[in-house]
Parts: sequence; structure tokens; C-alpha cells
Amino acid sequence: MSILENKTKDALAADIWFDADMMHIRLIDGREIGIPLEWFPKLRDASDEKRMKWRLIGKGTGIHWEELDEDISVSALL
Repeated sequence: MSILENKTKDALAADIWFDADMMHIRLIDGREIGIPLEWFPKLRDASDEKRMKWRLIGKGTGIHWEELDEDISVSALL
């Protein structure tokens, strides 16, 4: 198993926030990643209010938006 596999397998989200073009995720180990909203049309087209109605699933392995019917795996983003 490579080191990268360990880092992605153990990646857990701690916080999520947005700016005009990006979704930002802070991981529990302190890393931060930014992902273009263009990759996720449901999030891109949603209001700020709906974007902020997220919850962590699987102890941080994923992010879920009930109203938008959107689920994102943190390890898939890495």
C-alpha cells in the first residue's frame, strides 16, 4: 500500500465553507482542499443558504446535502 492510499483512506472532513467559485474542506489532520463548484452542478446552482445545509456522514468520510440530494466522498476528492 502506498503512502497516498493511507492519506486518502484516512481523510476525514472537519469543516466546509464556500466562496464564489470554490468549496473548501478542512480535514481533521489540518489539511485544506479547494474544489471548483463547477465539478458539482447541484452545489454550483444552489443558493448559499442551501449550500450551508450540509452534514458530515460516516464520521467525516463524506458530506451530505439533504435538500440537494448530493453526497460527496472526501477521499474521492483527493
